[in-house]
Amino acid sequence: MKVSPQKTKKMGRFPSITLLDRMIAWDLFKTVTAVLSVIVIIIVSRKFIKVLALAIDGTISGETAIDILGLKIIVAVASFLPAAIFMAVLMVLGRMYRDQEMSAIATAGGGLIFLYRAVFLLVIPLSVIAYQLSLYAAPWAEEKMLILTNNDLETADIRGVSAGRFSEYSHGDLVFYTEEIDENNQMHRIFVQNREHGKPRTINAKHGFLKTLPSGKYIILSDGESSQGIPGQSNFTLETFDEYAVLIEKKSSEVFYQNDAISTEKLEKSIKVKDKIELQKRFAIPLGVIFLSLLAVPLANLSPRGGVYGSLLFAFLIYFVYGNISRVNYSWLKTETIPLWLGKFWVYAVMTFFTLILLLKLYGLKWVIQKITRKLGK
Repeated sequence: MKVSPQKTKKMGRFPSITLLDRMIAWDLFKTVTAVLSVIVIIIVSRKFIKVLALAIDGTISGETAIDILGLKIIVAVASFLPAAIFMAVLMVLGRMYRDQEMSAIATAGGGLIFLYRAVFLLVIPLSVIAYQLSLYAAPWAEEKMLILTNNDLETADIRGVSAGRFSEYSHGDLVFYTEEIDENNQMHRIFVQNREHGKPRTINAKHGFLKTLPSGKYIILSDGESSQGIPGQSNFTLETFDEYAVLIEKKSSEVFYQNDAISTEKLEKSIKVKDKIELQKRFAIPLGVIFLSLLAVPLANLSPRGGVYGSLLFAFLIYFVYGNISRVNYSWLKTETIPLWLGKFWVYAVMTFFTLILLLKLYGLKWVIQKITRKLGK
């Protein structure tokens, strides 16, 4: 089978992925994984301390705490993936400049287009992953954490009750004691002291259990006696009962969803400004992966002698500026200082402009014009 010269020329416009491209992409992948792991461990560890405190207090169970840890990792990976890829590109390309590998690549004919091709061999799949994480996985994880926490709050009282220990509720107005709790969470030989209508009431019961009803949490007592008032006075009452319910706490079991826990499908259908801003925040993560990678390629050549830690410090500073600009943008959108359609584009337009300025500084205007005219002339 013969291939026509015209077809060969067309195929030549799309160079195949070289071994060097794959090597750089693999080096970037390992660095991204390492950087992202360190960031996620630091951030999640700080936030998980509060979750552990809730588990120790009995507010949530140990199983829920472990589930929340996994869900927080998903949210953290989605949030910090742009920062990780940005730092990884600076570290890998900066090392190649310091070790004179870029000089050897340039001698062999590899230029700016080659660098972007090698970098985006990894960035394109990562941007797709970031899109799925930001728009679907992270909101699902936030919603799941709310549901798990809310479900545990409904049974928090039984975890806070220990046999042989007095427990206080309702800011000390109710004191509760049980001598034994069996494997079915049934309590035996119970003592309760509370106030009803300003009068002290003392209750002793043989059995009881905790139950959540629409109006709040109750101790359901059975086979006991109740006394109210001060002994010796006319209003003192003493009675026995088969079943008696004591309100512990009025609490709604309704789950209140924050914006970051609302599904992307609902945000797309909403006409509220805050929902549209939240949707922009989610799209900002995959866009951040792409535009920060574009910016990192020329940045890596600015200070090749800065060392690994110098590159990391520089990356932190740039990302800090980018993060603050994004937050200012969201504040302006909330106050309607700028229109919603502009809020989607101006941050990335500034990043693209800054990237072009760096490229012009490194390669010169004449070189850029020659590259553009050469491409247009083909």
